[in-house]
Amino acid sequence: MKPQMLPTSMNDRKHSTMDSEKGDAMPIRPCRPRNRPLVTGFAVVALCYLLWSAISRYNVFHHICGIHTATPVMVNQERALVPLEAHIMSKCPDAKDCLRMMVLPTMQRVIDKVNFTLSFIGTPTDNDGVECKHGPAECMGNIIELCAATQYPDPKTYLGFTFCMTQDYKDIPQLSLIQDCALEHGMDFEKLNECALKDDGGFGIELLRDSVRRSTAAGVTKSCTVRLNEEIYCVRDDGEWKDCPHGPGVNDLVLAVEKLYQSSPMV
Repeated sequence: MKPQMLPTSMNDRKHSTMDSEKGDAMPIRPCRPRNRPLVTGFAVVALCYLLWSAISRYNVFHHICGIHTATPVMVNQERALVPLEAHIMSKCPDAKDCLRMMVLPTMQRVIDKVNFTLSFIGTPTDNDGVECKHGPAECMGNIIELCAATQYPDPKTYLGFTFCMTQDYKDIPQLSLIQDCALEHGMDFEKLNECALKDDGGFGIELLRDSVRRSTAAGVTKSCTVRLNEEIYCVRDDGEWKDCPHGPGVNDLVLAVEKLYQSSPMV
């Protein structure tokens, strides 16, 4: 209901003029009937105000108390990611082939469906250290690549850096190689260096020790071993694919990931 406007001075003057004109033709009537429209107008305005106030209080009460009709919110559910893992040694030529021929092209197609982990192979020692097959240089290369994954956890970034290093695996861990690969993949070399040297090298050794223990617990000894859903999927060893019951092709691995993802629970 739209409230009526209060009488204005212009309205008052108009009514006064009209009354003067009517006074020439009709007898003068008592004043009370002439004031009735004004009283009625005030009554209508007052009624409108009361109604408006009541509605406003109702709306404010409902707004404050949260008494309102909820709008359904659609939530996009996603499925649990499929575990995919590659176990390598940084100075191993099979790791280079494995990353180039299987891991990287597969990740390009299913990166949004997998929980990827890059792990390293070695031998834990009694003094909480690690021995690497290709010597201390490989251990240092492993640590640098683990630091890359720690500082830049997006697989697209740290896998690219790792593959860059592996391309010239014989030169690992030369400073120039690390700097070039860091620059190529948008990494801050100082961050990688600080990670490797943190706590007098203790932090990097701990990263490597945990990674090696993970590979050992999974029963992995050969670089490169690819595991899918916690099971060995395929092995690259001595320049050949071995233990690949579903085949070493990228399409085969992609299909296996897709199948597992479609059957995984919603999260």
